[in-house]
Amino acid sequence: MLERLKLVSLSHVNDPALISVYPGDPPFALETVATLEKHGYYLRAVRGSEHTGTHWGAPGHFTAGGLLADELEPADLFRPAVRVDVRAACAADPGHAVTVAELQAWEEQHGRIPDESVVIIWTGWAKLFGSEAFGRHPGFAPEAVRWLVETGRLGERGGTGTDAFSPDVSTDTEFTVSKLVYRRRRISLEVLAHLAELPATGAWVLCGGQINRAGSGSPALIYGVLPPAT
Repeated sequence: MLERLKLVSLSHVNDPALISVYPGDPPFALETVATLEKHGYYLRAVRGSEHTGTHWGAPGHFTAGGLLADELEPADLFRPAVRVDVRAACAADPGHAVTVAELQAWEEQHGRIPDESVVIIWTGWAKLFGSEAFGRHPGFAPEAVRWLVETGRLGERGGTGTDAFSPDVSTDTEFTVSKLVYRRRRISLEVLAHLAELPATGAWVLCGGQINRAGSGSPALIYGVLPPAT
């Protein structure tokens, strides 16, 4: 069974020359501190925030007393996932907020979103990664996330995902959606890539990264785990 599963990377490469960094976060840098010629091995120091590039966030990122990276369990970082294609609406309006009606339309086509899923919106923003345009982005409408929470679709161990900076629309300086998502032990996957390789339903997401003591999250290799082809 395991050999029939397929893994796809949903992460960007962290390249200092190309990366988009959230406004106010420290710049990303790679510094060579050892070389094969001088030290016998090659090593670089990495500088950046816990939310640099493709990453996941822990509840304590926005919730006082919420679980932090070292308090989460493996099950929190391995969740069923659905992908909602909202690229057309986002291309027409970079400030688009994904609505309850769009999520319900997805369910009419694909079936009910499984409980405790990560609900990923495919906005098309990955193609803008590394450009100034990446900073103005779509997200979820607060009402849509309230609906996901109230109906159990996010549950205790679900979450949201996006190929943009945040599940919040960039103009929401109050981070309304993030505060809703992180109220429980849910996660947020951000700055995802290669969402064309993730099916609309039937896959899981597997989140790697660093488990920093009291961490707010982690830069990560995030994989889509696809079911065997039928």
